[in-house]
Amino acid sequence: MDPIVLIDSHCHLDRLVEGDDPQALAPILDQARDRGVEQFLCVSVSQAGFERMEALAAPHQDVVISCGIHPLDVQDGFDPDWLADKAAQYHVVAIGETGLDYYYNKDTIDLQQQAFASHIELSRRLNKPLIIHTRDAREDTIAMLRDGQAEQGVLHCFTENWAMAKAALDLGLHISISGIVTFRNAEALRDVVRKIPLDRLLVETDSPYLAPVPYRGKTNQPAYVREVAQFVADLKGVRYEALAQATGENYKKLFSLA
Repeated sequence: MDPIVLIDSHCHLDRLVEGDDPQALAPILDQARDRGVEQFLCVSVSQAGFERMEALAAPHQDVVISCGIHPLDVQDGFDPDWLADKAAQYHVVAIGETGLDYYYNKDTIDLQQQAFASHIELSRRLNKPLIIHTRDAREDTIAMLRDGQAEQGVLHCFTENWAMAKAALDLGLHISISGIVTFRNAEALRDVVRKIPLDRLLVETDSPYLAPVPYRGKTNQPAYVREVAQFVADLKGVRYEALAQATGENYKKLFSLA
């Protein structure tokens, strides 16, 4: 086994398997463990899917979970009382995935903003970090985080410009990079990644989506966070071992309950 440990700071393990048998995850997790992945943060996106995700993750000691409702799922059910109850559980280490997405759905902007504000308030109340999705909503995302006095969190699967990265960093947030950074047309993102301080950086797969080169077009796996980490290390001109150590320490500091 590779002695250098990595953490996949954002994956959707429940979407990698069919059915409700937690052992279906075992070969997927073993493949990642064999490549040095030490922990997996399995991220919630909906009320309807939370309990299945929770049950699939439960037997695996190196899998932790979040609780939240994705901005593209709010129309299928958003109950702030349900969210507060589930998110308060001791084994939930983060709030989200939450945020704003105006690219795919402009019809639910008001509801997205209401839900995002609830997640931000809950994050402060429970002292658990936010996992933030944003697309085509730069100004509103930063404004709501600032107005809500968000204290801790990460912009996951970051694809925005340096101005937004800088604004997020100024708020004390972290930034997580996925396999998108390896795509041929992602040079603008690569320029941003070069500027992000190493002590505010995370890596993720967002599996089963967005597999990095050389697996692009295939189902993404937590094991492929190794390719993301190596690519980011090369971009930043540091050794892979240094990148893995830094992102692991950042993760453990941010998601301290993990």
